Amino acid sequence: MKAISILGLAASLLSMAQAHTLFTTLYINGVKQGQGDGTCVRQSTDLSRASSPVVDLSSDDMACGAGGTIPVNYTCPAPAGGKLTFEYRLNPSKAGQGFIDDSHKGPVAVYAKRLSDPGADATGPGWFKLWGEGYDMEADKWATEKIIDTNGLLSIKIPTALPAGNYLFRPEVVAMHNVTPEVEPQFYIGCAQVFIESSVKGDLNLPSEKSVSIPGYLQAGDPSVTYNLYSDEEYSDPKKPYPMMGPKPFVPAAVVKASGGEVTRQSEGAIPDSCLLVNGNWCGVEVPSYKDDLTGCWNAVKDCWSQADTCWAQQQPSGGRNCEVWGDKCKDIDAHCSAKDFTGPPAYKLKSDDYPAPGPIPAAVNANDVPEDVPKDTYSDCVSHIFVFAVLVA
Repeated sequence: MKAISILGLAASLLSMAQAHTLFTTLYINGVKQGQGDGTCVRQSTDLSRASSPVVDLSSDDMACGAGGTIPVNYTCPAPAGGKLTFEYRLNPSKAGQGFIDDSHKGPVAVYAKRLSDPGADATGPGWFKLWGEGYDMEADKWATEKIIDTNGLLSIKIPTALPAGNYLFRPEVVAMHNVTPEVEPQFYIGCAQVFIESSVKGDLNLPSEKSVSIPGYLQAGDPSVTYNLYSDEEYSDPKKPYPMMGPKPFVPAAVVKASGGEVTRQSEGAIPDSCLLVNGNWCGVEVPSYKDDLTGCWNAVKDCWSQADTCWAQQQPSGGRNCEVWGDKCKDIDAHCSAKDFTGPPAYKLKSDDYPAPGPIPAAVNANDVPEDVPKDTYSDCVSHIFVFAVLVA
């Protein structure tokens, strides 16, 4: 057992430098949001720290990762009961190259928080867990190993009982491979800005025992953060159960809904219709129009390159491939203005440079836990039958 423990620890240390991961891309009902990657996703603006873990339980970075307290330009709309899929990548700017190193075993969870507006603070109280899994003793798999099997894709169902409004959805991947009494687990977290469109209105009735503050929901010394993968106890048969981090999941009760109820739609923060191309949370719009005016042509070139500069300045760790596409458009206009036979605006094409999903979109991990809404007519019939049955029994 000692030899296994030492070899396992050594292997984990060797892979640490290249085994990190980052939540880069959001899908809603199987559709990637925006063009490229990173739309509606809070990622670190420091590319050098892009996939580095959070290791300080008291840090504000625990809420949405490094730089995650800063809101992004866009919030993506999702229907109540819809499916959100979070894509994690070993290399943030390249899809299909893996999720995380095999040695980085640990729990996975998804949290959410309702916001007063898209720019509200991510830190502090109001967070609740939608789902979480640690070590599956029957399958002999950690939750991270299951996400490896789905190519870094994790799906969650939005409970239909959540009221309409702005939310942060926070996937949490935790690596326990290097835990010691002095070293805390590695947290790989990010947040997606989502507006739930629903006919359910009003406050979120969140039980106090299910509501937590981030940071603050975990403390040094908690059994969940001191669990050692490589101690003899965990290598025993059967292995020691893992004590899950954080609160128990909050599963809102089913809602009785009248058919045709008015749905609250997103009114701010969506990607503008004027966007010709999107890279993360940057939007490129049409340059000023011109005909055969050479001055107007050069003004269009200037505007185009100015937008390109903004695109690169706002580049997220998920990459700037569409910034390059936009730059190609600027080159086309530039060449057109420089041509001797200048005769009006050039014809140019904008095709997003995008990565496909690294695999099939998986089923929602909480699909069997979230109750479906009860239509009002069905509910009334059910109550009537129960009343009749009660009378007959009496």
